[in-house]
Amino acid sequence: MSHCVTLARSVHPVEDWSVTGTQREGGVRSMRRAGVAMAVLLAASAPGAHAQAAAGTATEAYFGAVAEYFVLPRSEVAILSEWSLPAEEIPVVLFLARRGGVSPEAVMALRRSGQGWAALAGRYRMGAAQFHVPLPESAAAGSLQSVYSRFRSLPTSAWREIELTDGDIVGLVNLRLLSETLRRPPQDILAEQAQGSWVAVYARLIRGAGLD
Repeated sequence: MSHCVTLARSVHPVEDWSVTGTQREGGVRSMRRAGVAMAVLLAASAPGAHAQAAAGTATEAYFGAVAEYFVLPRSEVAILSEWSLPAEEIPVVLFLARRGGVSPEAVMALRRSGQGWAALAGRYRMGAAQFHVPLPESAAAGSLQSVYSRFRSLPTSAWREIELTDGDIVGLVNLRLLSETLRRPPQDILAEQAQGSWVAVYARLIRGAGLD
């Protein structure tokens, strides 16, 4: 890795990390999403020869949402993306760094050394409750059905007994990210995530919202 930039100072805390509590400048956010939505829409309509470029544009739009959520410059998210980590795991790095009080590089180095997300969450004393995103009891949880069945089967006081998998952590962090940045109920996000990556879900949702 050619870059050695400490991002911890830039991972600013937000006022409220609950799904419904985040209050940001709605007008500015809408304008930003409209810009990336236009880029994604144009790329998606390109001929097959440009499929790779379209995928890249979707990822760039997703990274824009990550930067917005964690109040970071896009350039700093781009630096993290150069570590050959799947795009949808970048917000997990930032989430653990913020909650663990360490730099994103420290988390990234441990991840690249072979430690899983569940092990890293334990290292930073983060249990299932810190990843939980409120979801109506009657709502289908889609790809996260297994973990939500565990949440629903136990009282909140017993959630420390729940052992999250790496996939659970990636899914829950992305569910929170998309729900808050798009201001959509988490059940709507999960309904869209039945197939495809979280990056693809974000691209579909901003197109479907008509932010072009």
